[in-house]
Amino acid sequence: MLRITEIFHSIQGESTFAGRPCVFVRLTGCPLRCTWCDTEYAFYGGAEQSIDDILARVREYDCRLVEVTGGEPLAQPNAVSLLTRLCDESYTVLLETSGAADTSTVDPRVHIILDVKCPGSGMMDRMHWPNVERLRPHDEVKFVMQDRRDYEWAKGIVTRHQLPDRCAVLFSPVFGTLDPRHLAEWVLADRLPIRFQLQMHKHIWAPDMRGV
Repeated sequence: MLRITEIFHSIQGESTFAGRPCVFVRLTGCPLRCTWCDTEYAFYGGAEQSIDDILARVREYDCRLVEVTGGEPLAQPNAVSLLTRLCDESYTVLLETSGAADTSTVDPRVHIILDVKCPGSGMMDRMHWPNVERLRPHDEVKFVMQDRRDYEWAKGIVTRHQLPDRCAVLFSPVFGTLDPRHLAEWVLADRLPIRFQLQMHKHIWAPDMRGV
């Protein structure tokens, strides 16, 4: 069983899969409290569902791209089994994880999108850094930043771990806080080999963001 906040069909707003229709399975619960969290409604509540019931709901959408997200999905141990079952049914499976939970047990077929917490999040000290060393070419690493300090810190991590040589690297501004133009200009000035991204779904559906 897993505690589920929502299952819905929407446009993938982030990652190298941005723009594609996607089924989102949002698990309930998260041990982190990032200052800019936009899914606080997923911290509590939800409903218990079996993996069979979750898969049946996903099949209804007739969409081959599925993202398991949260909250922090890996806070529920049975999330690993859900990911494997989705892979077994030949879905392209994305896992959005904060990086605070160990990813070593995740099925290798899953595309891990690892959210490395910048200082402005208030959760930098919760990072499980071995997750970064496990990144593979089909994984992605994401940095969400609210100011220049976060940018400089993220740039240092990217360089120190040689991340562009290992997987896609994504830089995002905190929606409504950091002017996207400023971040784009910093990236261009420093010639960073990263992918700049905006949260496409927020530009489509804001301010009502639940289930989209």
